[in-house]
Amino acid sequence: MTIRMNRRSVVAITLATLVAPRALLAQPAKRVYRIATLDETVESARAKYWTLFRDRLKELGRVDGIDAVYEVRYARGDTERLPALAAELVSLRPDIIVSAGTPATIAAMKATSIIPIVFTGAGNPVASGLVASLARPGGNVTGTSNVTTEIAGKQLELLREMFPAAIRLAYLGDVSNKASLIVFRQIEGHARTANVAIRMLDGRKRTELERSFETIKHDRVQGFVVGTTPVLLEHRDQILRFAVQEKLPVVYGRREYVDAGGLLSFSADQQWPYLRGADYVHRILQGAKPADLPVEQSSTVRMVLNLKTARALGITIPASVRMRADEVIE
Repeated sequence: MTIRMNRRSVVAITLATLVAPRALLAQPAKRVYRIATLDETVESARAKYWTLFRDRLKELGRVDGIDAVYEVRYARGDTERLPALAAELVSLRPDIIVSAGTPATIAAMKATSIIPIVFTGAGNPVASGLVASLARPGGNVTGTSNVTTEIAGKQLELLREMFPAAIRLAYLGDVSNKASLIVFRQIEGHARTANVAIRMLDGRKRTELERSFETIKHDRVQGFVVGTTPVLLEHRDQILRFAVQEKLPVVYGRREYVDAGGLLSFSADQQWPYLRGADYVHRILQGAKPADLPVEQSSTVRMVLNLKTARALGITIPASVRMRADEVIE
């Protein structure tokens, strides 16, 4: 079959062939966003939550290695390293900084007032000085908050409901963390109302933790609450062994302790802040201003009870507590 083309057709095809590659070359390269993350803990403490964060961003179109690269820094339980790590991240000129918890957020805020900062799961961000208000954060900072301070009194009530004879109690937390101090003040107020004594003990590092254990034994503390701060998770096994050894009832602020053999946890959803935090990052990278994004607070609280541990401690869990548990480990 013979194909005939006139001169005009040949010229059109030739021009199209020449122009097409140039058009492809003229297309703008896809922008790659640099996302910095700052965490006070060791890598393993929040590994699954950071994975959820990245997976959510991937669902939103921010694919690691394609249009997003991550700069990750961990203080590994040494909060004194946070300012230097924050300054290092700022020097890399990221498009956004994502901070886990209150100490990391404060360090990031001191390092920059320009780069957007999204915090995940900070306790009481207004009282901690992270934002002006939940509805109008102001500045370059916004994010997600948990209900740590709001449920602190309930943790104390659960402890006394299981062991009503306990009148000498303790709160194990991070004395350098503003949010932990706010939580303790809440618990202290409930303790005064219940006519029981409670003191705050430090669990940041191994040395401080061992000293706190000695104080508990010396002062004959009859039970304690373990805070949500993740720097304590590095010492989870030591805390659990001590509780069993001393046969002390303990209420934990994170369910990871109960999964590993702790007695009871009453805590906010730890996954939600990271999933929702990824949404915030996506919106800011699209052009939204942190000051215009209200801080969102988790409203999901779960109680997990380990009856196997209760039996090992020789504690009989009241039916009123068992019936309210969202999950019971037999």
